Amino acid sequence: MTGVPSGDDERMRRWRLVLGGESGAEGTGRALAGQDAAMDAALGALYGGGTAGKDRGAGLGASAPSVARWLGDIRTYFPSSVVQVMQRDAIERLGLAALLLEPEMLEAVEADVHLVATLLSLNKAMPETTRETARAVVRKVVGELEKRLATRTRATLTGALDRGARVSRPRHRDIDWDRTIRANLKNYLPEHGTVVPERLIGYGRAARGVKKDVVLCVDQSGSMAASVVHASVFGAVLASMRSIATRLVVFDTAVVDLTDELDDPVDVLFATQLGGGTDINRALAYCQSQITRPADTVVVLISDLYEGGIRDEMLKRVAAMKAAGVQFVALLALSDEGAPAYDREHAAALAALGAPAFACTPDLFPEVMAAAIERRPLPIPEA
Repeated sequence: MTGVPSGDDERMRRWRLVLGGESGAEGTGRALAGQDAAMDAALGALYGGGTAGKDRGAGLGASAPSVARWLGDIRTYFPSSVVQVMQRDAIERLGLAALLLEPEMLEAVEADVHLVATLLSLNKAMPETTRETARAVVRKVVGELEKRLATRTRATLTGALDRGARVSRPRHRDIDWDRTIRANLKNYLPEHGTVVPERLIGYGRAARGVKKDVVLCVDQSGSMAASVVHASVFGAVLASMRSIATRLVVFDTAVVDLTDELDDPVDVLFATQLGGGTDINRALAYCQSQITRPADTVVVLISDLYEGGIRDEMLKRVAAMKAAGVQFVALLALSDEGAPAYDREHAAALAALGAPAFACTPDLFPEVMAAAIERRPLPIPEA
């Protein structure tokens, strides 16, 4: 077919874009034109070596209008996942964080969890003219996360709570017939065509009050930014469930209880202060003081475990909570990026106490919480 590049032509085209710049044409036999030239210019403005790399100092990093144009270009030529990576690289490589304080810039960017984390880190420096636009960007991302995670979280945890209410001597109207029949199939009498139910399984008539207390204890140091975003969303989802009493505590060297803000995760996020030191021991001391029903409490520590407080006291508190019956979960991260750098010595010490520390994706988190509620082994992903 005419007009359709062959496999070799397409490979050369891709190599030409990878090599970038006029010197990149050497050996490829291709010159860039049209959309390919525009893509090369957008890449070159950020990574250098492209046709735009020569005047980058006077372009991308220097003014909001040129950055806004560049943001529009990359959204035109690249898929959303690539755009988000390029935005992060631009913020880190070219020092564009300050430009995000301008409303026009915020309206041009592709919003994602990492952009939210950057905005939160700039929160204290944000002028009032930008604050409402920033909140709108954060609310959009939080809304998308809630839509993705809320239904499955509620369904998974409701199931775990209901299973915990099963009893072996139910009243007739409370019998779970499906589970009862499955449990008694060995007692099937073919001559009568029936199952003899030696053991009845059903649901207890549990009180409508709170069945479990959940404490989310979240490290708000800079490396935990994406985890803070996801934890605020999950905190709001859990708080919306009447059968779970949820407390959200964030910490650096100070401890802040944000439980009263949980009806709006955006308010939670703007109340955090990313960066600073870390005092896990102090945070756990506060959480420990809030526990009134140890056997019905799940404490989730989300931290890279770089402790700036008293290490031995931190471990003693974990041991004391577990001895009292608290289900203790240690997550090195709550994000899609996997485990960050973390304190391996502290992780090993927690594992020795029966609290293995591991990174958890947002999609896995409901299963982790369900396992903790049911007191069964946690679904720890392979490293």
